[in-house]
Amino acid sequence: MTALPFGLRTKVILLSTFLLCLPWLGYEYVWEMEKYLRHGQERTLEGTTQALATALHERPKLFDSQASYRSQLEKGRDLYAYPLSSPIQLDGKLGDWDEYRHHMLNYGKDQRLSGQDSDSHLSFNHMVGKYGDYLYAFFEVTDPFPVMRGRNSLAIDRNDSLAIATLDPAGVFCRYLVANIRDGWISAFALPDDTSKRTPVEPELRIQGQWQRTEQGYNIELRIPLEMLGSKLSFAINDVNDKTSRQLVASVGTSAIDDAGELGTVLVPSPEIENIIKGMGHNSARIWVVDRHGRVLARSGDIHSDNNVWTRAVENEVPDGSFDAWVRRYLYPLYYRILTRPPKDFVDGLKDSTELAGSHIQTALTGSPGSTWRLTPDNKAVVLAAASPIWIDNQVMGAVVAEETTHGIRTLRNRALEKLFNVILTVMSMGTLALFFFASSISSRIRRLRDQAEQAIDSQGRVRQGLQPSKVRDEIGDLSRSFASIVSRLGQYNHYLENMSSRLGHELRTPVAVVRSSLEHLALMGLGDDKQKYLDRAQEGVSRLSLILANMSEATRMEESLKQAEKQDFVLNQVIGGCVQGYQLTYPEQRFALELPGEPLTIKGVPEYLAQLLDKLVSNALEFCHPDTEIRISLSTHGKQAKLKVSNQGPLLPKDMGEQIFDSMVSVRPEVAKDKPHLGLGLYIARLISDFHQGEIQARNLEDDSGVELTLALPLNPA
Repeated sequence: MTALPFGLRTKVILLSTFLLCLPWLGYEYVWEMEKYLRHGQERTLEGTTQALATALHERPKLFDSQASYRSQLEKGRDLYAYPLSSPIQLDGKLGDWDEYRHHMLNYGKDQRLSGQDSDSHLSFNHMVGKYGDYLYAFFEVTDPFPVMRGRNSLAIDRNDSLAIATLDPAGVFCRYLVANIRDGWISAFALPDDTSKRTPVEPELRIQGQWQRTEQGYNIELRIPLEMLGSKLSFAINDVNDKTSRQLVASVGTSAIDDAGELGTVLVPSPEIENIIKGMGHNSARIWVVDRHGRVLARSGDIHSDNNVWTRAVENEVPDGSFDAWVRRYLYPLYYRILTRPPKDFVDGLKDSTELAGSHIQTALTGSPGSTWRLTPDNKAVVLAAASPIWIDNQVMGAVVAEETTHGIRTLRNRALEKLFNVILTVMSMGTLALFFFASSISSRIRRLRDQAEQAIDSQGRVRQGLQPSKVRDEIGDLSRSFASIVSRLGQYNHYLENMSSRLGHELRTPVAVVRSSLEHLALMGLGDDKQKYLDRAQEGVSRLSLILANMSEATRMEESLKQAEKQDFVLNQVIGGCVQGYQLTYPEQRFALELPGEPLTIKGVPEYLAQLLDKLVSNALEFCHPDTEIRISLSTHGKQAKLKVSNQGPLLPKDMGEQIFDSMVSVRPEVAKDKPHLGLGLYIARLISDFHQGEIQARNLEDDSGVELTLALPLNPA
């Protein structure tokens, strides 16, 4: 299996692919720069959290010390007031809570405060929220047998009711009870400090809301001023099923409401802390402040916003029709098959979180700044989070957490890679084109030198024309001058060989004539029979030598004659037909078969020379054909050529002799005694005449291997 050739241009193009190392190195460099930029962003974000933490140090009023010092919080018992985007309309229909329902908790049998053995089906869904100076809450109660307070009853605890217990900001234990006679605006009462007494002290008008019965039970929707609440708060739903006995059968709540020490906690986002961190809302970071349990005290900012200073620095307007606009339209889509644009629609898993966790927060709550990287849930964005501790009386009371995406860095990286790709693409294109044209120039010079060498020497090894030496002073120029010198010397040698036969014939004629005359004089002297045979052999040798000289002279004369001959238009059919008639008269014992086309075939040349060419072909066929076989001569057209074929039945050509048989001094006759010498000049002369007429002559064995066919193709005159 032969290997595929690779030209200089192909090799240069392959070598130019190493230029691809340039964009790869640039790409790796930009990635390394991105790593350093991320490290700088991490340090900057940690500095931001430390600065905000410094503003919150030693400010105990901002934190709930009791909740902060507890070792563990209990879900459902310890409440969190979620920030509300707008005030709740107190209509008891709970429609305003739909967007917050994923935060609500369910309370049922596991949260019973009393009536563990009863068959009550009481349960409720509940959550609290904060807007402005109010704490909002709803209770979606499932109660198959709701019992309202009697119209004339002074007791407020012998019916379904909502109990509220809290420590006010001054630390006073306060209890309230909501018990309605009918659906509508709630009736809230303040209970006495003595938990054994349930007689109301007075109505509490600051607690406002609606009581609305439903198919499953009833809804309670209310709001309480934050000034009434402290850091502890508990709710409980009391269930009465029998309107006659009105006995309490079960109570389900967030925690016990009769003992201040058993109350659960409530965390209300601090407006004071929000005011402190609100100034950070103008950048692309999101700031959180959490207590020791990771509960969110305040939040500001949004990581979806794209107002990062790095992003703004690389954004610029590009006028339409400029080169940069063309590059952005056609090249940037190719670039961004590799690069990725920072997404704006990524999923923020912590958007509405009320509790934060992570290694950076744990590190901050131990007293040291920390940071971490995380992927968003959809793996579209990378978020950097940093945290720093907040110190109060040498105790860590919380942490400031800042989060920021890497969109700014990624945008800056993309802009750097865009510029890098533009420069590299330009350099590579110019370099590749330069190398391509350089290789094309070299390969063109080599091909031109090859073509000149092929045209200088024909298929028989004769020098047709010399080579024009190159004047360029390089290796290819040196090679061209060397080839020109070699062809020149080879031409001189070929000229010597071509003229040697004529010179040799001229020089040998005189010695041959002397020998011939001497032998004739000896023959006249009347030698005896024993000496006469030697004289006859000598005369025979002189005759053979004279014939050889005549043949050599014929080839030389033909070459000289062809140089001076003038071509004319003639009908080839007539020349072939006349020659064959002459052969039939000259060789009456040999059969000839002639096939001529019906239309005349006109060519340009010398009729006498073509007749002489046909004589050589027929003479060769006569010499090699078997007895009692015919020689077939046919003339036909093939495209724009006339084809003359002479075939005979006889010995086959040896292998690979189809071209060499037309060379000078080449013969395929067996080495046996011959009547006359054969130098192989007959077919050589035929090829000279064929070349003169711009024809092509070939020899091949017949397809049935019965003999040999000689074919001459000549160009026809255009119609």
